[in-house]
Amino acid sequence: MKMRTLVYSAILTLVTAGTALAQTAPANPLTAGAKRSYDIIKGYITKAADKMPEEHFAFKPTPDVRSFGALVGHIADANFVICGMVSGEKPPAGGFEPATSIEQTKKTKADLTKALADSFAFCDKTHAGMTDAAGPTMIKSFVGEISKLSFLEFNTHHDFEHYGNIVTYMRLKGLVPPSSERTQ
Repeated sequence: MKMRTLVYSAILTLVTAGTALAQTAPANPLTAGAKRSYDIIKGYITKAADKMPEEHFAFKPTPDVRSFGALVGHIADANFVICGMVSGEKPPAGGFEPATSIEQTKKTKADLTKALADSFAFCDKTHAGMTDAAGPTMIKSFVGEISKLSFLEFNTHHDFEHYGNIVTYMRLKGLVPPSSERTQ
C-alpha cells in the first residue's frame, strides 16, 4: 500500500511539474530570446536619448565622429532599414540615403527622439510577427544573404554597439547612462 501511494505521488508530481513547465515555456523560444535582448537595448537607448539635454545633441567628443544626435538618428535609420527588410514592409521613414536619412535630416532632440521611438515601434511590429518557424527564412540584405531572425539579432547587436558610444558621450557630459543607474 505504501509503495502504491509513493508511486502515485511521484506520477502526480511529474505530471504537475510537466504541466507547469509547458505553461511557462514560450511558444517560440528562439524568437522570445531575441526579443528579450532587443527590449533591453531599446530601453537603454530610449532612456539615454530622453536623458541627454538638448544642448548636448550636437556634442562630438572629437571632430571626426558622429554627434550624439547623429548617433540617435543613425540607430533610427538602421532600425527602419533592417526591420523593413525582415518584415518585407516599406519603412515609413529613415534610410541610408542622405535625402531620407534621419541622421542627415533631423537635428533637434524632439525630432530625433520621435524618429527613434517610431523606429522602435516599427521594429516592435517586426519582432511581434516573427516566429521560430519563420526565423530561418533567408533574405538578401546589405550584409549578404542572412536568415530573418539572424538579421533581427544583427540589428540588436548594432544597437548595443552604438549604445557603447552613447555611454561614453554621456559619461563625458557627466551623466550616468541608463544601464548604470541603480534600481531600488
